[in-house]
Amino acid sequence: MKKIISKSLLLSIIILCVLSMFFIENKKEHQKEEDRKLNQQIEQTLQELSLEEKIAQMIMISNRTPTMTEELKQELEKYQPGGFIFFKDNFSNLDSSLQLIKEIEQTVKIPLFLSIDQEGGRVQRITSEVDASITNIPPMQEIGNKNSKQLAFQVGTLLAEELRVFHINMNFAPVLDINSNPQNTVISNRSFGNNAEIVSNMGISLAKGMQEIGVIPVYKHFPGHGSTITDSHYDLPIINKTKEELQNLEWIPFQNAIQNGADMIMVGHLAVPSITGSNLPASLSYEIITEILKKEMGFSGLIITDALNMKALTKNYSESEIYERAINAGVDILLMPESIESAITKIKESYENQKISIEQINNSVRKILKLKYTKLSKDYLDKSYLGNESHLQIMREFQK
Repeated sequence: MKKIISKSLLLSIIILCVLSMFFIENKKEHQKEEDRKLNQQIEQTLQELSLEEKIAQMIMISNRTPTMTEELKQELEKYQPGGFIFFKDNFSNLDSSLQLIKEIEQTVKIPLFLSIDQEGGRVQRITSEVDASITNIPPMQEIGNKNSKQLAFQVGTLLAEELRVFHINMNFAPVLDINSNPQNTVISNRSFGNNAEIVSNMGISLAKGMQEIGVIPVYKHFPGHGSTITDSHYDLPIINKTKEELQNLEWIPFQNAIQNGADMIMVGHLAVPSITGSNLPASLSYEIITEILKKEMGFSGLIITDALNMKALTKNYSESEIYERAINAGVDILLMPESIESAITKIKESYENQKISIEQINNSVRKILKLKYTKLSKDYLDKSYLGNESHLQIMREFQK
């Protein structure tokens, strides 16, 4: 009897193993087919785009109007940018804001990255001034003080749910800068804290919460804005640390984010002379972006600059130099150039003068299209998600 049971059990195990192998192989084949279709779609789109349209995919524009203007409509229709970043001025009230965003979406052939800086604390572009119950998110430092992955994840879902009401699909958050300099007023409480493990855990958990709801998180500001005291909006911050010092602190959260599948990283206008041998900003540095971030740290996702209208760049480089250096450094998306018309013209000129290769442009556009085709959806949420009871309950956790 025991032998019969043993044989039956053995046979069942063999059958289960065979079935498991079959399902695994079937899943692999299905994934291969999906990847093949995706690559085919990307390559077909790439072939259909003109050089100017490819360059436009690498540009994220802004326009601080609360309603669609004829000028903005013409700009969107003519140049077909890859993305749009919203600011506080774009939000007057819920209905008009939604109308503006819907009209922006309708003007382009390829879906846009609709982005915003909605970090929490003092960096929140949509606030309660809009006639909707927007939840006021505390500074990230308060999440770091709680040191709860669950709470950070919940705040991430909260942020994303309210952004999806406005059709926004990308958030320039979380901040992975470590608040290592008490004199730093630029980052300060925007950071989760001065501990690399806490910043990593809280930032990645918050990002996962956003991803769960369909918002792409953008980790910032590599190679680390926490130890500086200068604001890159007005001048060039200098990081006076060695590569080893950065590896042992500032880069830990970014390395952890990469290992957790980061889709996008923002590179700041921050000079690291110990690495580059000059005051060249990281956003224009091949050594920092390609050699370190891509090759050494293994990041294969999209790289976006911080805003290109910041004085850390404009005081020291011409418009053409900024575009050429950034693209040659390994940047995929240029945030807020002088104007999309000027950027396309100057980048095209650089290509014609053999200062930028078509391979660089094509590779960036492939990555942009891949993220758009795999991560963007039209699963928007209705206004009942704004400041609802579950969101208020999450906020009450900060009072405990």
